[in-house]
Amino acid sequence: MTTAQTPQLDVQPSPLALLLLGRGADPRSERGVECPGDLPAPSDPDLVARARAAKEKLGSKVFVLGHHYQRDEVIQFADVTGDSFKLARDAAARPEAEYIVFCGVHFMAESADILTSDDQKVVLPDLAAGCSMADMATAEQVAECWDVLTEAGVAEQVVPVSYMNSSADIKAFTGKHGGTICTSSNAERALEWAFQQGEKVLFLPDQHLGRNTAVRDMGMSLEDCVLYNPHKPNGGLTAEQLRDAKMILWRGHCSVHGRFSLESVEDVRERVPGVNVLVHPECRHEVVAAADYVGSTEYIIKTLEAAPAGSKWAIGTELNLVRRLANRFAPEGKEIVFLDKTVCFCSTMNRIDLPHLVWALESLAEGTLVNRIEVDPETEAFAKLALERMLALP
Repeated sequence: MTTAQTPQLDVQPSPLALLLLGRGADPRSERGVECPGDLPAPSDPDLVARARAAKEKLGSKVFVLGHHYQRDEVIQFADVTGDSFKLARDAAARPEAEYIVFCGVHFMAESADILTSDDQKVVLPDLAAGCSMADMATAEQVAECWDVLTEAGVAEQVVPVSYMNSSADIKAFTGKHGGTICTSSNAERALEWAFQQGEKVLFLPDQHLGRNTAVRDMGMSLEDCVLYNPHKPNGGLTAEQLRDAKMILWRGHCSVHGRFSLESVEDVRERVPGVNVLVHPECRHEVVAAADYVGSTEYIIKTLEAAPAGSKWAIGTELNLVRRLANRFAPEGKEIVFLDKTVCFCSTMNRIDLPHLVWALESLAEGTLVNRIEVDPETEAFAKLALERMLALP
């Protein structure tokens, strides 16, 4: 009796599989790879002292930015904290800083590189710190979408509006096609401007922010919105649907804010009588409709600052920030809870931890530039054009 030989299959892992395994590189993607050097152990008791020493050695040559969603262990070393656009502008306002260490995610570091001078170098402590939402719209997919709009005879009527949470490639596409960028704070103003330029808007890449702004803030109907799915032929839409729509929403979402549900809102109202529900506009439409307050990260912070002592709040945004706010306002008698029972950190944002920050700072202090994020000149020029249109909004 013979045993059949199992044939050796020449199977090569796909580029995406390699990226997910941390064994490949795609500089134009939010997905990154492991650090090229040796990280200190997370158990190292001297990590805080090492970070402090490296930062002191660098002095004014380094400027550390910390996004609101970062871990406390990282935030303690930030020179400024804020949302992505505020931090990028803060970096541009510090031309004397040779190194901008951005404790955030890839698209944020790209925005900082676009807005800072050529002499400044932007560093992302972990190249694998990306944004799943930004990855949901690639340059190739968006170019194909524009072809679909052209074939449907509506492209000339469409103005692209891209959320700040997008790659430099998408920002450049937006600038090249006469569009603008928006943040969660100024999305309504950006859409008002866009509808003065054309009859329709292609909103990238977060469907929820686009839908909530159009329907909740601007009085459009859900029927005015269609969802373009880049994984379906023609986006899963007919030419007639594209002609009838006012808002063409890209099928993208935030993996953190998309987790909150209407059941989350109903449950917290039962558990915490008298609670105020405050959520980010990246949440689903039914969550936003059921909330008491809706706004950007900065809006959330300012609302809690102004809240009366003894008030109760359920917050629908990233857990690191919610926990930090709960601790901050507890002495004032403000009760702040997470909207959902399930822990909901931003997993990619949390890749920036103390070992990665120490490694980046110590490398820079030793004269070694690591993990530089650099946008090519053509992409930068068109992306900056879109950002400048946003800055010029009334």
